[in-house]
Amino acid sequence: MGRAYQNRKQSMAKTAAAKTKVYSKYGREIYVSAKNGGTDPDANLSLRSLIDRAKKDQVPSHVIEKAIEKASGGAGEDFQPALYEGIGPGGCMVLISALTDNGNRTFGEIRGVFSKCKAKLGSQGSVSNLFDHRAMLVFPGTDEDAVLEALLEADVDVSEVESEDDVITVLTPPAEFFKAKTALLEAMPELQFEVEEITYLPQTSQPLGGEDAAQFERFVDLLNDLDDVQEIYHNGEFEE
Repeated sequence: MGRAYQNRKQSMAKTAAAKTKVYSKYGREIYVSAKNGGTDPDANLSLRSLIDRAKKDQVPSHVIEKAIEKASGGAGEDFQPALYEGIGPGGCMVLISALTDNGNRTFGEIRGVFSKCKAKLGSQGSVSNLFDHRAMLVFPGTDEDAVLEALLEADVDVSEVESEDDVITVLTPPAEFFKAKTALLEAMPELQFEVEEITYLPQTSQPLGGEDAAQFERFVDLLNDLDDVQEIYHNGEFEE
């Protein structure tokens, strides 16, 4: 899992969108979370987690505050989550999560990117069963036994605890995210998470090199340019 996760993060870094895209992504997520679960981060754990992540990614406070203020007004767009899947350049499996207020528009835009890059947009379930939907918590440490004990004492359903290069990765089902995070912070109050997110992890990897790698990067860049796209998950492994 460690290599797959690191590779995914590296590939995301290579194809990272401009800061404005990052701000827009967080603004939309925060708006949806605040609108659906309330604008008080102390009562809305999902919102609190999003704000923490946004701050770590250096999203300005005014972007966060504007999104929450917009949600408190009650009006505004009605965004819905959507997941698209298919086979990208080089035979990579791809999942694309989006927040959209017009499903037909978003589908058409994503289908256009697949067509431009000679990729194949699939039907629901075509590749998602080859990814593990997991909550992920990553933090410095070496004592995975102590971490596992803290989680089990809190009755957390643990999928995996891995220690690699002085970094511990905890995986749980998505519904256990906040329970796992709370248990770890209670056991280790000074803990600082490097990653805290709900993600999709590929079960296998697909090597990418040469023209396939270049085409895949173009493919991801085009998807990142779409306003509705939030995250792109794939099993591509770029060759050195």
